[in-house]
Amino acid sequence: MKAVILLSGGLDSATVLAMARSEDRACHALSIVYGQRHEIELAAAKRVAAAMGVEEHVVHHLDLRVFGASALTADIDVPKDSVDAPGIPITYVPARNTIFLSLALGFADARGAQEIWLGVNAVDFSGYPDCRPEFLDAFQQVIIKGTRSGVEHGEPRLVAPLIALSKADIIRKGIALGVDYSMTHSCYDPSADGLACGHCDSCILRRRGFEEAGVPDPTHYAHH
Repeated sequence: MKAVILLSGGLDSATVLAMARSEDRACHALSIVYGQRHEIELAAAKRVAAAMGVEEHVVHHLDLRVFGASALTADIDVPKDSVDAPGIPITYVPARNTIFLSLALGFADARGAQEIWLGVNAVDFSGYPDCRPEFLDAFQQVIIKGTRSGVEHGEPRLVAPLIALSKADIIRKGIALGVDYSMTHSCYDPSADGLACGHCDSCILRRRGFEEAGVPDPTHYAHH
């Protein structure tokens, strides 16, 4: 079975790729360079794709800085030490997962892939509305109603195996599948030499996950 994997280079997407490979999927990885603050994430995605063995790795450039309105795509400070703050944080990128899934859908439709795998998570996340099951259900309807493969076969099917897992559970699952998390990158605001800040939402959730899983954290943090 052929699957498109949305691969950011982060912890979750690396775990998803390992899960798809463990289920004997022929994996076609898609990474999107969207104008985020750094290219460190892309380098991580390339490492992960090479290490895990994908059929192809497509890197697509789509500059969402043209819209801005997010701390990841505009000159807005990334919030620090605010992981449990109420509301949708400024690191939310407008419609990002809708845009990414649309690209993955085009890729899947072109390749005849039966599945699209993605690492969205509705437990240890920052409150983004496009990481919830309701969003995936709605997008599945877009696929069925708006693509050739959807109309003819009811595919591709969205596969989000991490949606209900805690970060610790995700890490345990990845370790069991042999994922080397030192290859991955999660930080929203790394230093110039690629060290994780340790204080953004993504760093805090990642570090907390390793602690709760009882697994040594391989992340290199900037000391400040």
